[in-house]
Amino acid sequence: MERQQEFVLRTLEERDIRFVRLWFTDVLGTLKSVSVAPAELESAFDEGIGFDGSAVEGFARVYESDMVAMPDATTFQVFPFEGTGIGESARIFCDVLTPDGAPSWADPRHVLRRALAKAADNGFTFYTHPEIEFFLFEGDGRHTGGPIPVDEGGYFDNTTHAIARDFRRQAILALERIGISVEFSHHEVAPGQQEIDLRYADALATADNIMTFRHVVKEVALSAGVHATFMPKPITDQPGSGMHTHMSLFEGEDNAFHDPSDENKLSKTGKAFIAGLLRHAPEYTAITNQWVNSYKRLFPMPLDNRVTEAPAYVCWGHRNRSALVRVPAYGKPNSARVELRSLDSAANPYLAYAVLLGAGLRGIEEGYELPPGTEDDVWRLSDVERRAAGYRKLPANLAEAIDAMAESDLVAEVLGEHVFDFFLKNKQAEWDEFRRQVTAYELQRYLDL
Repeated sequence: MERQQEFVLRTLEERDIRFVRLWFTDVLGTLKSVSVAPAELESAFDEGIGFDGSAVEGFARVYESDMVAMPDATTFQVFPFEGTGIGESARIFCDVLTPDGAPSWADPRHVLRRALAKAADNGFTFYTHPEIEFFLFEGDGRHTGGPIPVDEGGYFDNTTHAIARDFRRQAILALERIGISVEFSHHEVAPGQQEIDLRYADALATADNIMTFRHVVKEVALSAGVHATFMPKPITDQPGSGMHTHMSLFEGEDNAFHDPSDENKLSKTGKAFIAGLLRHAPEYTAITNQWVNSYKRLFPMPLDNRVTEAPAYVCWGHRNRSALVRVPAYGKPNSARVELRSLDSAANPYLAYAVLLGAGLRGIEEGYELPPGTEDDVWRLSDVERRAAGYRKLPANLAEAIDAMAESDLVAEVLGEHVFDFFLKNKQAEWDEFRRQVTAYELQRYLDL
């Protein structure tokens, strides 16, 4: 038995942990969980826990349904805030295997592992740092006329004595008690909208942390009598929730994106990585923005001259928050990074980071040239001005995103045939269902004609 597994078993006994949750996600990023008694975990480390893969979105067909969830002991975390007098609980992420012990091609964690292994073959380690936005609504969020925000705060407002302020404090304390480091937190632009930023980590650890983050935030919200949602655009006339992600590649201890001799301190590797993100953006947008609702955030109506920072056009810049890719100012060389701003809080982080890394690596491998940056407010330009500047538009809805992804050799390669095909079929079904619906907007506008 490995030393980490021995540590887990010893901790379970010493801390009287009664429930161990084994976690994994389906292809769409929905968290799956099976609880085991501590006495069963030792055999689970050796043999895994069998389950019916055909019952999980995208995992297996009925005639090949047997799957095994194999606990990854390095992801063990105790949840001390969930004890409620009956002993603490813990969670462990799992890798999903076939009965013969091979990795399941449908496991999103395995998809990201493959992408990271390819980066490692090229001498790179991939680090990510997400800024996660979400809304807090009163009650269960379901009110006649739409959800009701818990406050009327705005960007960076100090919502003294409001639920939001205490909520962020409680959520951050809970995250830090399970070893997830938080860098910043603040109120976002819209009423009830919050942002909590996680610290840099390797991409697999970050994806695990994001899934844990969502669970913790919803649990803390439930205990506070409010509803937390990662829906990209829950309120028509307010900004949506993104998950801007900062990314960097390291070669050993050195940041591969930094070049002190370059005017912008950006290396050839960094420029090619950005060029890859830009060239393949339409192809991976269905992954980074996977719901019908995601495109309401990317293409909102003007909001009373307020800043709309959701990127809808393919370009990059330094201080430009309307660009798809931003290169933030930084002090230390190891802080060199790029920020992708289209990704939303409802994406499957494993698949999203896999395709973003794949696009960046393709840019490096093929030596893509980085086009000139822009400091224009792209939203305020006319369509003619945007076309003249060469700014392509991201897919305007899920149907366009599906079409772009279906033609992408890059995304097919990164995801693997099984995930690629299932994802496209699932999203096509979602779009077909959506476009059949008669909405409240249509009834209000057309019923009396």
